[in-house]
Amino acid sequence: MSPWTTAGRGTAPPPGGGRIPFPTADEVSRHCLSDDEPETVHIEVHLPGRLDPARLRTAFRRALLTHPRVLMREVPGRRHRQTLAWELTGEPDGDPVSFAERGPGALARARARALTECPLLTLSPPMRLEVVEVSGETAAGEPSVDGGPSRTRTVLLLTTHHTALDAPSGLRVLATTAEQYGGAAAAPVPAPVRPGRAGPAPGAAGGTGRAVCARPVRVAPDSRPEPVRAGAVGNGMLHVELPVPRRAARTGGTPPWTVNDQLLVAVSLMVGRWNVSRGRPAGPVRITMPVDDRPRGREMPMGNGTRLVEVGMTSEDPRDTDLLLGERPDPAAVVRLLRTTAGRTRALKSSRGAPLGAGASLLTARLLPVGIRGALTRGARRAAAPWTSTALVTNIGRVPYALDFGDAGRATAVWFSAPARMPRGLSVAAASTGGRLHVTLRWSRALLGDAAGAHLADLFGQSLSATSEVTPSHHTRPS
Repeated sequence: MSPWTTAGRGTAPPPGGGRIPFPTADEVSRHCLSDDEPETVHIEVHLPGRLDPARLRTAFRRALLTHPRVLMREVPGRRHRQTLAWELTGEPDGDPVSFAERGPGALARARARALTECPLLTLSPPMRLEVVEVSGETAAGEPSVDGGPSRTRTVLLLTTHHTALDAPSGLRVLATTAEQYGGAAAAPVPAPVRPGRAGPAPGAAGGTGRAVCARPVRVAPDSRPEPVRAGAVGNGMLHVELPVPRRAARTGGTPPWTVNDQLLVAVSLMVGRWNVSRGRPAGPVRITMPVDDRPRGREMPMGNGTRLVEVGMTSEDPRDTDLLLGERPDPAAVVRLLRTTAGRTRALKSSRGAPLGAGASLLTARLLPVGIRGALTRGARRAAAPWTSTALVTNIGRVPYALDFGDAGRATAVWFSAPARMPRGLSVAAASTGGRLHVTLRWSRALLGDAAGAHLADLFGQSLSATSEVTPSHHTRPS
């Protein structure tokens, strides 16, 4: 029997010994890895109580065995081989669960490790789970307001190597861990609902009719001297907790826009206002948005299963730019941008395509040795850098799992973040739990410092508020 299996997208892999050729997304990521900007995905689950270490280790191990596709490591080989492959191991190579030392700053140190220490691709699974017990801090990791004693709670911090696994896969593993730990039966989880396709998906111009080849604007660098930025490595990260934006009233059974559309518009306004404050152009802003069509239950295919689409955030009316970027965005202009964005995202979500587009599929076709494919992929990435989108926005939406850890309680907050490599240099990730929106801004330190990241977070909060204060009745055209 051949050791090779299918790509693992929805098929049950053998318990161990099988090999899976790298899917396109995995191979592109593998070719472009950089020590300066580790390709990590970090997920945090905040629990109100404390966990039993032995029970947690057992539950996490059972979760890994429930999802054997995550029990894999990269097959070593030479540059002239034709295929990069994962080897399914059936068992973890070691214990991926660790418990952080308690004390002030423990959560901040664990978060820093999640950004700087990438799980090895040569060990199965390419993820680790760190358990942090905290007290006297808010969910975002800030000191509590009253400064008094508080109940000890637990943060589960899962770090995955993005070459192997994405955030939804990691969250699914944590959901199965909760089911195993708490002893509750797995509740049915509805799959994402996509609207029927009403027409062709908009292209890079976002359906505005303007030039498809227009370069998207870059996030302006901060005020640090250029040599300081050039020498900076890694990512910075900031957590923001906000109310979930008020949903727009439905018209004819369909809301005029979604919370996801509001997030996209808020990021667009944030970037525009930041750039104007730095004396840079406001747009055109283009946002990369992952779309995940996988089922969310235990049958969910593990790996990098999202497809990336690009949303043009240019207003239909060019006069709206000044109205949007004033001290207080004009409500009518915000509504017009929300409606335009909603139309684009509906079309993009209902369309079909390769995860990274036809170009990536061609670059990773097994016509040339791996070494040559890697050189071509890195060269193509450098050549396409000026056309890379302005920001990455990932929205899981309402977390679809109970994440009930029994006597340790249900999750009170879920945070996650995606890599923010240059030339894009900025990613925004959002999830909602208990009526609160948990947003993580992550940036390349070669682009922004911590002070600039905090300023961007403030601008994001203001911009999201601007999308919540409008109603579909604000529709007046600029005169």
